Amino acid sequence: METASHNHTKGPLPPIPAKRYFTIGEVSELCGVKPHVLRYWEQEFPHLKPVKRRGNRRYYQRQDVLVIRQIRSLLYEQGFTIGGARNRLDGEEAREDVTQTQQLARQLRVELEDVLKILRR
Repeated sequence: METASHNHTKGPLPPIPAKRYFTIGEVSELCGVKPHVLRYWEQEFPHLKPVKRRGNRRYYQRQDVLVIRQIRSLLYEQGFTIGGARNRLDGEEAREDVTQTQQLARQLRVELEDVLKILRR
């Protein structure tokens, strides 16, 4: 079985399911990042603000998952430091980010293909 720490060297990340909230475990698998890393990133990136409910449990929304994937890309694929990635996100906050748009487009395509499969039955 492959561990999340090795996912950043492997193929594309799985599509994001169509649901409103995700647990830290689900986000860990969707983003290829271990839960303790996600908790650390919450301290380092003000862009990450999961909803906290019952007993301080974290619930991430789709936008959070996209931001985490973007942070992961900046750190693991593009070689940014945490400070550099934070600055990059701050600089891009005002305008639409190309990476995030590409992720949304890929996700939308996967979801539309699933709908098409259902319609063809």
